[in-house]
Amino acid sequence: MKIKFLMAGLLAFASATTFAQKRELSNAQTEFEKYQAIRQGQLALTSLNNAKTSIDKAATDAKTSTLPQTYALKGAIYATLATLDTVTTTSAPLFATAEEALKKAKETDAKGENKKIIEDGALSLAQYQLSAGVKAYQGAKYDVAYKAFDYYRSISPEDTTAIFYTGLAAYNSKNYPAAIANYSKLVTTKYSNGERIYDELSGMYLVSKDTAGALKSVAEGLVKYPNSSTLRKKEIEIGLQTGKSQEVLSKITAAIANDPKNKALYYYAGLVYSQTGDIAAEKVKTTKDLPGKAALKAKKTENYDKAAEMYKKALEIDPGYFEANLNLGYILLSPAIDSFNAANNLPGTATAQKQYDALMAKSAVQFDVAKPFLQKAVDLKPGSRDALANLITYYRGKKDQPNVDKYTKLMDAAKE
Repeated sequence: MKIKFLMAGLLAFASATTFAQKRELSNAQTEFEKYQAIRQGQLALTSLNNAKTSIDKAATDAKTSTLPQTYALKGAIYATLATLDTVTTTSAPLFATAEEALKKAKETDAKGENKKIIEDGALSLAQYQLSAGVKAYQGAKYDVAYKAFDYYRSISPEDTTAIFYTGLAAYNSKNYPAAIANYSKLVTTKYSNGERIYDELSGMYLVSKDTAGALKSVAEGLVKYPNSSTLRKKEIEIGLQTGKSQEVLSKITAAIANDPKNKALYYYAGLVYSQTGDIAAEKVKTTKDLPGKAALKAKKTENYDKAAEMYKKALEIDPGYFEANLNLGYILLSPAIDSFNAANNLPGTATAQKQYDALMAKSAVQFDVAKPFLQKAVDLKPGSRDALANLITYYRGKKDQPNVDKYTKLMDAAKE
């Protein structure tokens, strides 16, 4: 009988001990759930600290230390503590403990009974790395920021903020392949500023000397944002840089055929022609052989004429289109400036006087052709330095010093 009573006592003691161990685990979960419900204030912190005390006891006991629930709770609790600790020297050990515990939780939780706790802990780890990444980025430690943001992204791979931050930090740390990979992913999501991302993605390709990738990303962006002036201009710039201006022009021409009332398309066509003319004009300055120089001048004139035609078509649709007025005025100034400069480069002799007078008269007429568009651009945007500079050029050509002085003062005060 004594043996039976002794065995009964031992069993009761063992049951009580097991219950006590499980009670710590249960208390850790209850206190952590209290914290999650409140999150702010002293009551929340008290619950979180109580949860830590209980989970520490459960984690050191042989009966509960290797349970999936113990690992999961320890990971979630320590990850939360890490996010609340702003001192790196003390938060980093908390983070490391949490990360290791959550790793073991995933390995041992075969039935997925603690999935929610594990996910909560992982999100806290992500939040910790997000904060660390922001701090590193603000301190211009872009490589450190990239690693932190990439950790955050690995936990929340579809989070557009995570993808954007990771790509941005990668770019600033000159890790262009990673930057391109993340931005390429971002444009497939519903990120709110996709137009800007396509533009920046093309820039990343250009920095990587991949003009084909840059042009491809811009083209894809224009499919989604056909009215984007930023992307259209970028496509034109890249096309000109890569000798594919005709390819770009063909796309714009096809777009005009489908949408003949779209003023912006005529403007962009004009932009291709005018920039092609600008390139020819620059080459004229460095070309020494006369036939080559003449051919370049002819190319410049031809493209400027075509540009003017496109800008005029844009203005037929919208006479108040600032960019078209600005660029048309600039294009029409070119022959006037050529005539003006030719006259002033003549020798100061009596025999050259007749030619000088003829060229000055010609330039005066040419300047006046440009004047309405130059003035309209200034009227539309009085603070535009480009518009004011063009109008000042007109008045210099007309030798109207009072108006030169007047608009120069306005340009000096302008901010655009």
